[in-house]
Amino acid sequence: MVSGDRATAGAIDMDTRLLGLVGKRAADALSGSLDIHTVGDLVRHYPRRYVDRGRLTDIAGLVLGEHATLVAQVEKTTLRSMRQRRGQMLQVVIRDERGAQLDCTFFNGQKVQHTVHQGMRAVFAGKVGIFNGRLQLTHPQFEELDPSDEVRPFLSMYPATGKIQSQDIARCARQVLELLDDPTDPLPESLREREKLPELGRALRRIHVPEVEADIFAARNRLVWDEAMGVQLALALRRHAAVSRPAPACPPHPGGLLDAFDANLPFALTDGQHEVGAEVAEDLGLEHPMNRLVQGDVGAGKTIVALRAMLQVLDSGRQAAMLAPTEVLAAQHARSLKAMLGPLGRAGELGAAEQSTAVTLVTGSLGAKAKRQALLDAQSGAAGIVVGTHALIQDTVGFADLGLVVVDEQHRFGVEQRDALRGRGELAPHMLVMTATPIPRTVAMTVYGDLEISSLRGLPGGRSPISTSVVPLAEHPTWFGRIWQRVREEVAAGHQCYIVCPRVGGEDAKPGGKGDPDADLVDHDDPDEGAGSDSDAKRPPLAVMDVAPRLIEGELAGLRVGILHGKLHPDEKDAVMRSFERGELDVLVATTVIEVGVDVPNATAMVLLDADRFGLSQLHQLRGRVGRGSAPGVCLLVTEMPAATTARERLDAVAGTTDGFELARLDLELRREGDVLGAVQSGARSGLRLLSLLRHGDVIAKAQVYAKDLVDRDPTLADHPGLAALVGETVGDEERAAYLDKA
Repeated sequence: MVSGDRATAGAIDMDTRLLGLVGKRAADALSGSLDIHTVGDLVRHYPRRYVDRGRLTDIAGLVLGEHATLVAQVEKTTLRSMRQRRGQMLQVVIRDERGAQLDCTFFNGQKVQHTVHQGMRAVFAGKVGIFNGRLQLTHPQFEELDPSDEVRPFLSMYPATGKIQSQDIARCARQVLELLDDPTDPLPESLREREKLPELGRALRRIHVPEVEADIFAARNRLVWDEAMGVQLALALRRHAAVSRPAPACPPHPGGLLDAFDANLPFALTDGQHEVGAEVAEDLGLEHPMNRLVQGDVGAGKTIVALRAMLQVLDSGRQAAMLAPTEVLAAQHARSLKAMLGPLGRAGELGAAEQSTAVTLVTGSLGAKAKRQALLDAQSGAAGIVVGTHALIQDTVGFADLGLVVVDEQHRFGVEQRDALRGRGELAPHMLVMTATPIPRTVAMTVYGDLEISSLRGLPGGRSPISTSVVPLAEHPTWFGRIWQRVREEVAAGHQCYIVCPRVGGEDAKPGGKGDPDADLVDHDDPDEGAGSDSDAKRPPLAVMDVAPRLIEGELAGLRVGILHGKLHPDEKDAVMRSFERGELDVLVATTVIEVGVDVPNATAMVLLDADRFGLSQLHQLRGRVGRGSAPGVCLLVTEMPAATTARERLDAVAGTTDGFELARLDLELRREGDVLGAVQSGARSGLRLLSLLRHGDVIAKAQVYAKDLVDRDPTLADHPGLAALVGETVGDEERAAYLDKA
């Protein structure tokens, strides 16, 4: 596929188009199937693995059950129909250099019969099995060898497609590397020397054409550093831009609302709340914007920390806004803030305290009259605290003097949404971001590196223990009936229960699709979510609109059952939630709209149907809705998935611990890192190909320090154009941190 046309040696650089270097057919294949257009794109398309010719297995030395990699030539191919099922099977006989033969079998053989052909030399890899007393490889992986590969100690295997094979990519890469001048190295020489990193040109050559095994490790380590520095510089630039704007200084004011609130608290703050509260209070007193993330486990008391911060800002004569991802959560926050403030939150009402404020709710579903009044209260300053959904971001919402923005469950908001309120006015409001999903250290450094991070550990007094059990219907189908007996027992004891389904149901609501209002609440970071996973069952996920009628007429007949999901009108959702809070409903059948922020102390039981359809962190969040009062909570994870699957492993992990920080670590191990770093996050091409949160924590930590120092000394990277280019190459030119859009 490679053309014989050659450019003059040294006449190409990383921006040179491939067409004319590797031939039109290869260039079209690389462009069309792999989005590779330039020399830089190609040399950054790294091998996914290597075959060490010195460690290849001889056919004569194969052992049943082992995974073998060998180089052999195809001696014979036979395509025949299968006896037991439809389709064709390709039977192949291969021979190695010592003359030993081995059978290989490919199901759906018609798909590979033109690729696996007689006389082809290739690398074959697979698990050794046995059939009719003969060892064989069943549907092995294979890569055809180029004649030039025969003299190389390592064979580089590339991510490929049906339009262009690995050996063709290798040949193209070697050809352009022969012509390419070493690119300018973006990393400062002092950094390279300190970390013992090879120059960029050598690393790029050795990752494609290693001569010894050490070349591979050295090259990969250097290129990991490039990616880590690109990410951390983007975040450092973002942080510097945020704090360089002036902000309203809001130091504590003795004798104000905050002191009055603290004096009336019916409980003592935890040590964690005191510690994090002090950090936030100090930030608010400065004249540059606070940009802090408070992470805490479910029920750790983040709302109290946020409310105390808002009151400190109100004591300085300014307003606070609280941004929530759903109307249910926004309404819940508005009610809970009013309840916690008591007379201090009833300004303009009978019974208000002498010094008090008002809490106003702004959502898209408010009626015209209510919305006009809410907007007027925000604009005039009559409302000290304004709670809302995305509606707060709209230009029509104005504030008298916004001093603080609190973003709850920040992973539901993109960077642009989070920043929309910050760009208004001459002074940038302080930003307090909260998440109830604890974050592993390396994720925090890489995804939230533009924020100062506080961890709120420990739970407030009065929280009750939660017991979690997996209900494996695959092994014990009769246990399904016992679930509803358990629900009835909780109701008989005077308590309430949640039953959660993965989707709404109805003809216009496809699971996970655009027709499902709750689809955006599915944890798409989960490795088992979607096609091809353990959770990819034949039947669709259970739906509220199917489950609730059955329970009302059958297993839970006689109980007061409510329904809550994203398709309901906001007024209906609010009415249902209020009825449940007042104890007028025994059972609430819902989707994940109850995942965060919902606080009903009398709710003690949760049944998660099709629990394997949810992400690990999402299961932990949902479980946190029970055990919020004096009675212990129980959570039942109902699944039809068999044992020894990844889905069951996740459920067992949730059942095994209530420590959200430990579950966050397990979540990172189980999820695909590409969903944390990379193009999935940005919606654009990403330069992150090697960086691993699990394996490269030390590099990320060091890069963060280097990046901060560089940006402190050179805030625009004007003196380091190579590093500025590296940022654009790694995380995108238009929005340097766009890949953070869905952290």
